[in-house]
Amino acid sequence: MSDRGEAAREDRPVGGAQGPEPAAVPAPHPVRGTAYGTAPVPLSVLDLVTVGSGSTASASLRTSVALARLAETRGYQRHWVAEHHSMPGVASSSPAVILAHLAAHTTRIRLGSGGVMLPNHAPLAVAEQFGTLEALAPGRIDLGLGRAPGTDGRTAAALRGPGRAEEGHDDFPRRLAELTRFLDDDFPDGHPYARVHAVPGPVQGPAGRPPLWLLGSSGFSARLAGELGLPFAYAHHFSAAGTLPALDLYRQTFRPSAALDAPYAVIGVSALAADTAAAARAQVLTGALSMLRLRAGRPGLIPTPEEAAAYAFSPLEREFADGWLANIVHGTPDEVRAGLDALAARTGADELMLIANAHGGAARLRSYELVADAYGMPAGEQGAG
Repeated sequence: MSDRGEAAREDRPVGGAQGPEPAAVPAPHPVRGTAYGTAPVPLSVLDLVTVGSGSTASASLRTSVALARLAETRGYQRHWVAEHHSMPGVASSSPAVILAHLAAHTTRIRLGSGGVMLPNHAPLAVAEQFGTLEALAPGRIDLGLGRAPGTDGRTAAALRGPGRAEEGHDDFPRRLAELTRFLDDDFPDGHPYARVHAVPGPVQGPAGRPPLWLLGSSGFSARLAGELGLPFAYAHHFSAAGTLPALDLYRQTFRPSAALDAPYAVIGVSALAADTAAAARAQVLTGALSMLRLRAGRPGLIPTPEEAAAYAFSPLEREFADGWLANIVHGTPDEVRAGLDALAARTGADELMLIANAHGGAARLRSYELVADAYGMPAGEQGAG
């Protein structure tokens, strides 16, 4: 176990009542994670609940439960669920619903949204959903927020309803401030919402509050997270060129807050380990073909490795696929470990959140298991939560 990740240990008294009092075990920090084994930083999971060709959403959701349990026992810090809409290849349109289900099947690991796309939702509704999750799993919930729609323009309009379809990114800070006041139940006197309360919440008595995270793939969210003193998660997995500038901007603009006294940056990383490099390559190619179809306006279920291998890529499509694959850390466990180590060193990220997209649930579960093995992370119930 690394120095930063050494778990708190309870010193048990020897000789019954005559022994020393047990040492106090500090409560885990609500944001900062724990690195286990030889991992350079804490490792976490980002789950898109992908649905492969020939499978179903029900099967993918069962895989998510199995993945959350695996992550909990192997020392992964948190398991986040992304919000996407109108995409046949993912089943994560309702993060709060999925997180409630995962909370019922786990006991320690942090669970959160990666993220809730705030422009799609009324801030009060988000506050009540995550207040409910906090009541169900006290001290284990993260509320990650993004300002993109997580879908195409038509679907975003359908989600938001009449009168809100044209709201832009510039409205995000106002909606974030409103959500924060609902979570804290502290609208000032005279405000139109001063007598509106998010429940479960503080109006019912002392209540926990999930930490807020800002997610993004640009400088806007990086700067806002820094100015507000919030933790920041950057989408390196689909915008690698902007990673270093965004992290630099976040750190430069960071102001200490009640949530954090220093910056804390997570980056999302596409990473897929398999028993052989060829098997890993076959799996990540399915994601490249799926993304190619999405960009062409033909989204579908995640293709099988056989379908991806047989697909006749045009020169332009091959260029796109090669560029996509270049941003995925994949191969044998040792190759993935080396790639993650190098990425952590290059970016200075405080935590790596791994996205193992593949056609089938078994390949995804195997990848997280192999990564944990490569770093010598816990093999049983001693895993972090």
